[in-house]
Amino acid sequence: MSTHPFPSQRAGNFTITAISDGYLNASLDFLSNIDPAEASRMQSDAGQKVPSAVHINCYLVRGAGHTILIDGGAGGIKKWGGRLRANLSLAGVDPSEIDTILLTHAHPDHVGGLVDTAGEMAFPNAELVVHRRELEFWQDDANLSRASEHARGNFLIARQVFDAYRDKRRTFDAEEVLPGVRAMPLAGHTDGHTGYLVESHDSGLLVWGDIVHFPNIQISRPDVSIAFDQDPSLAATTRSRLLELVSSEGLLIAGMHLGELGFARIKRASGRYGLFYETCA
Repeated sequence: MSTHPFPSQRAGNFTITAISDGYLNASLDFLSNIDPAEASRMQSDAGQKVPSAVHINCYLVRGAGHTILIDGGAGGIKKWGGRLRANLSLAGVDPSEIDTILLTHAHPDHVGGLVDTAGEMAFPNAELVVHRRELEFWQDDANLSRASEHARGNFLIARQVFDAYRDKRRTFDAEEVLPGVRAMPLAGHTDGHTGYLVESHDSGLLVWGDIVHFPNIQISRPDVSIAFDQDPSLAATTRSRLLELVSSEGLLIAGMHLGELGFARIKRASGRYGLFYETCA
């Protein structure tokens, strides 16, 4: 029986808990290949009272001698999220207990909570683990110079986080990043966008990062991308391939922008994919 209010699942010897950081709002106009009115209708049909609301999940993974946090939420940047620290406390976890932070990518709603108001490490004992291409993209001055004024702010936030953890950073390409945790490059959203497959005793769970932002739309319509995607066409291709993979294998998935239930399975029927949230283990 869970002693805290957050959804949890098991994968062999690992326990994975969805920790909500709160919400951000993103205009449905940011979506491509769909009329905003249809997108709004799909959100309403799925019971979303605020069609533009995007939930932010982080995932706490315990096992193999590690206490791992996958992504750090928005930390209140742009008035987005900011509930991670309080919710970790509700889950009985002190920031000093986190020994590893696995980063899916470095957008503000995933790294904002990794530093405090002074720009220092919010998780003082954690190693920050990030795909090599993701780090290189945000650290590249040529990319910064080409960025829009809005996007330049994202670079500065990412760089602040990478700088804060500069003495405790580790990069990878595609490999087992920790015992039982394997990185899965998922191209399109950002240069080094990565999912993490947690595997133990023939049981597995995939934390798929930002494969979707509006799950009630993009799972049944994988062709629909969002303006946050660095390469919208590649992101759509990756989404379609991954939906086929996880549905055919019946793999349990977790995603940073799924609802507060945090965990789901993807099933295909009548030529369309559907999202089915999983109750706590």
